[in-house]
Amino acid sequence: MAERNAWEKNFSEWFAEMLERAEIVDPRYPVKGLYVWLPYGFKIRNNVVSILRWLLDESGHSEMLFPILIPEDLFRKEAEHIRGFEGQVYWVTHGGTEPLDVRLVLRPTSETAMYPMFSLWIKSHADLPLKIYQVVSVFRYETKMTKPLVRVREVTTFKEAHTAHASWEDAERQVFEAIGIYKRFFDLLGIPSVISKRPKWDTFAGAVYSIAFDTLAPDGKTLQIGTIHNLGQNFSKVYDVKYEKPDGSHEYVYQTCYGISERAIAAVLMVHGDDIGFCLPPLVAPIQIVIVPVIFKEKSEEIMQTARRIFEILRGAGFRVHLDDRDLRPGNKYYYWERRGVPLRVEIGPSEVEKSEAMLVRRDTGERCTVKVDDLVREVNKILEEISENLRVRAMKFFESRIHRAESVQEAAQILAEKGGIVKLCWCGSEECGMSIEEKTGGRILGESLDEKATGKCVNCCGDSEKLIYLAKTY
Repeated sequence: MAERNAWEKNFSEWFAEMLERAEIVDPRYPVKGLYVWLPYGFKIRNNVVSILRWLLDESGHSEMLFPILIPEDLFRKEAEHIRGFEGQVYWVTHGGTEPLDVRLVLRPTSETAMYPMFSLWIKSHADLPLKIYQVVSVFRYETKMTKPLVRVREVTTFKEAHTAHASWEDAERQVFEAIGIYKRFFDLLGIPSVISKRPKWDTFAGAVYSIAFDTLAPDGKTLQIGTIHNLGQNFSKVYDVKYEKPDGSHEYVYQTCYGISERAIAAVLMVHGDDIGFCLPPLVAPIQIVIVPVIFKEKSEEIMQTARRIFEILRGAGFRVHLDDRDLRPGNKYYYWERRGVPLRVEIGPSEVEKSEAMLVRRDTGERCTVKVDDLVREVNKILEEISENLRVRAMKFFESRIHRAESVQEAAQILAEKGGIVKLCWCGSEECGMSIEEKTGGRILGESLDEKATGKCVNCCGDSEKLIYLAKTY
């Protein structure tokens, strides 16, 4: 198994280099903050998105597709929302050479595109709940330093779900359903996270409150990988989305929305890595097994015949398998596929041909074992399951080892400066104290823990506190 020193100590350089070497994306597109998905990376993307689609479809959501352009008058209707996004939007001002009568926004998110349509579709309580989603590009003028998959100007893989409900209580139930969907999604990917309720000043523009999932990059900074928002009636009142109740009266619907971007794909790549490169969970790996013939001249034809037979056996069993028959040294092929994160390698040489065996090599640990060809499908299934579980456990151990408790602002600042990671501390809940904590530590309050409560004193004002918050440096 490769060491993880550069992966952890020089993460930014490691990540940029591995995205290039593994041919995930090409960042050389001549517009800052945009990049091209390459075939191998795009297959990873599609495998990740297919899991998310499956979870949403299974829980009663329907996929739709809304236009990319939003008229300015609709966009500006919800004042708090536009204040949250106005500095980030791209404007379309001309059609050809003609100025437009109404400027158009390239969607930064789709509330203002969807909800005027909701008002046309929702008429009575029988139309509720409405649960839809789409997977699209969104555009935000990012002013900070861009980083492929992490901080971009076109988010090319934005899954946004939007729901409408007859009551506050039903919308609240939907929030917790969304939390459960995301928990399952990230667990399947082996990505550990903390879940928190964002502070008021970091709540999604137009929401009553926001929930977020955050994971850790190897350099100790957190990466927000999913958000869930209870919108209450804030948007439905603006866009006149109401329904007729059984008694004939009318009420505005209650709404939620929740999103995940390609940061989830970035998390898969960065969490499961080492100095060689990526180590993909079998569930999302474009190639789960690569077969490498180890050619000796006097046995070349027999070796290739055996390799092809094993390829057909594994493909017939439903695995995503590739036979690397390129005219390259085996060592070059090993390294090529290791840095692309292929979970399992099958080596076929003269000894394996003679004994009707195959040599299996795990990407996550480097362990090697020989298996009879007749037992290959059963053993490969077992090993791929073991790899999935090992990656999940390894990532969780790394994550938990970088969560710390602090009893003072000074201690929190020292932890962030020396160790990074996530710091848990008590906070009274006031914005003044929150801003002071952030200023004194150089960190950012992620939010209030949904899983833990704490009785103690606020680390800033020493007032009574029952809020346990997460503090970290962030991307």
